[in-house]
Amino acid sequence: MIEDVKESKIYTHREVIEINSLNLAFIGDAVWTLMVREFFCNHTRFKNNNLHKLTTKFVKAVYQAKALDELQEVLTDNEKDVARRARNTKMNTVSKNASLADYKKATGFEAVIGYLYLTGDIARIKYFFEFLQQDLLGEIK
Repeated sequence: MIEDVKESKIYTHREVIEINSLNLAFIGDAVWTLMVREFFCNHTRFKNNNLHKLTTKFVKAVYQAKALDELQEVLTDNEKDVARRARNTKMNTVSKNASLADYKKATGFEAVIGYLYLTGDIARIKYFFEFLQQDLLGEIK
């Protein structure tokens, strides 16, 4: 899974918080998308078009905003700070399919995933994924 991909540098917390929040979100979006795609490939026999449609539901801003809300109770202080900083970053783009509030929360969610990935805390990303996995399983039953 994702730990097999992470062979690049492991950053310290101090190094990662110096990275632009939108860059953390960019990385986090890629990591989250890969995990969702892999999950559906391993748990369904759907063809590519259906896999894409299914995956899209869980990588959209509306779902990621909901995911951040659901995770609030288990986020560490560092993770909350990363999410807050990303939500408050001035953005030059907006989502076509989500409110500005959802788009900013989704950016916070992605930034947390990016933060964890770059610090090498893959176990924590997997914990979040398992925490939210019921949502994904509900789509394939």
